[in-house]
Amino acid sequence: MGKSITFIINESEISAGTRGASLGPGAMRVVDHQREHFIFGKYPNIFVETENHLLDQPTDLVWGKRANGLATVYKRTADIVKNARNQNDFVLVIAADHGSAGGTIAGLKMANPNNRIGVLWVDAHGDLHTPYTTPSGNMHGMPLATALNEDNIESKQNDPKEETIKYWNEMKNIGGIAPKIQAENLAFIGLRDLEKQEIELMERTGLKNISVDELREAGVKSIIDQLEKKYENCDEIYLSFDVDSMDPKLVSHGTGTPVDKGLSPEESSQILRHFANHPKVRCIEFVEVNPCLDEKINKMAEVAYDLMKEVVETVENKA
Repeated sequence: MGKSITFIINESEISAGTRGASLGPGAMRVVDHQREHFIFGKYPNIFVETENHLLDQPTDLVWGKRANGLATVYKRTADIVKNARNQNDFVLVIAADHGSAGGTIAGLKMANPNNRIGVLWVDAHGDLHTPYTTPSGNMHGMPLATALNEDNIESKQNDPKEETIKYWNEMKNIGGIAPKIQAENLAFIGLRDLEKQEIELMERTGLKNISVDELREAGVKSIIDQLEKKYENCDEIYLSFDVDSMDPKLVSHGTGTPVDKGLSPEESSQILRHFANHPKVRCIEFVEVNPCLDEKINKMAEVAYDLMKEVVETVENKA
């Protein structure tokens, strides 16, 4: 029997550019209820207190929108993840927007400060922006930069306010550990919507993306074998799965920033099931389901739920 699972439900959507992602975790729970699987009822559910009330007010932090609230959400998320990992549970995060994932990584590092953490980022976007480089100011495009303790001043195009920089530095330094991860231990699958500044950072730090075409040409198994070598010196692995990594034409447009020519649900399943069964994987996170944007009623949540259910069943059957 596998380790116990802790569900962490994070409905924070203050770092996204569109509204509705806060309903994503609930939409997945609706699928669970409708199908009467009651997976969420089998294990503890811990809810992260959000700062979504800030969406009812304008923000003057142009290059780090609502960074004040996100810094608070980071701390709450990190503390909850740390506590769950200290219990040695498998952590399954169901989150709204991707912005708070930096808090998840912080919590994993805080639980085991000496561990080298490998990260697999399955996403259409790099999420490597900083307040100095962002074209939008939306902080769901920045979580990996906080984990890497990266400002990317070399690609600077903005002059953030001192207040923004203050909260930005808080997010990078949560737990008194910075960086949380090293670029050599970070891998991407499915990136296909990158800005110039992110590309420059990837080139400078040696970050590589496994494209959808590359994955299909080599085969999922071959890509997994490559990743096994990449992570062989890591003590634990975190997998972050953004549903926009999948092709919206195969699933739906029920996510904030859909991009064509993505993964199929079957390819996503292969990746997720492998890493759910991996002895070094301690945490998997699902993000960015937005039922308000779903032209197929609740299709994205249904697909994400099916993938999450496979992860749960795989973890349960771990030796």
